[in-house]
Amino acid sequence: MSAPHPTGLPYTPSVRAGDWVVVSGQVGLVDGALVDGIEAQTEQTIANLAAQLASHGLTLQDVVKTTCFLADLEQFAAFNGVYGAAFAEPRPARSAFQVARLVTTEPWADPIGVPFRAGLATHR
Repeated sequence: MSAPHPTGLPYTPSVRAGDWVVVSGQVGLVDGALVDGIEAQTEQTIANLAAQLASHGLTLQDVVKTTCFLADLEQFAAFNGVYGAAFAEPRPARSAFQVARLVTTEPWADPIGVPFRAGLATHR
């Protein structure tokens, strides 16, 4: 089973490498459109990550590390609330950064607060 390619850009959304599954960065897109608001974007980003993991028979509980990119760290508390609710203990190791610009499929989309997540998961 393969998860949908969220952007159509030339990369692989997720790939198995031995006992590991590497998931490319995910954003809060639904049908090619960015959802509104940091909470909704974070929820959708996590849903997109979960879909990629599911295509390899994995769940969010299999994630061991995430890297989170936000355009505005002023929105970190809102992002963190959704993120914390999505991952049960023990949560994955995490790095979080503010970035100046994020890639989207729509160059006119306002990327403020868009979380861009990548996950690594072990195969059960």
